[in-house]
Amino acid sequence: MKVLQFFLIIFLLFPSNIIKAEELDQRNKITKNLRCLICQGQSVYDSDSEFANSLKILVDKKLEEGFSEDQIYAFLKSKYGEWILYDPELNKNTYILWLLPLLIFLIGGAIIYKNFILRK
Repeated sequence: MKVLQFFLIIFLLFPSNIIKAEELDQRNKITKNLRCLICQGQSVYDSDSEFANSLKILVDKKLEEGFSEDQIYAFLKSKYGEWILYDPELNKNTYILWLLPLLIFLIGGAIIYKNFILRK
């Protein structure tokens, strides 16, 4: 019982640490899905470029203003284009991106079927 009271007191005295940890987790989740335009092979989370640092600050400000994850992505897409996202949405501009792996799989399966199954 004393342990429970201790944790309750800690929680009531230091709730900002818990809130900040949740905000940091959300910021990290968002910045891991953003592509750094300077170091093109890295996410904003992994990069230490000035651009990445400014985007981290921007994401923090937007979270403090109450923006949701989708609203932040929409804002950044309108500013930098869809290329900034590592996980783009399915739309007319990204059909080939989403369908190309399926087409390669089907063509490869047809070639394997033709060469190995039909030859017997």
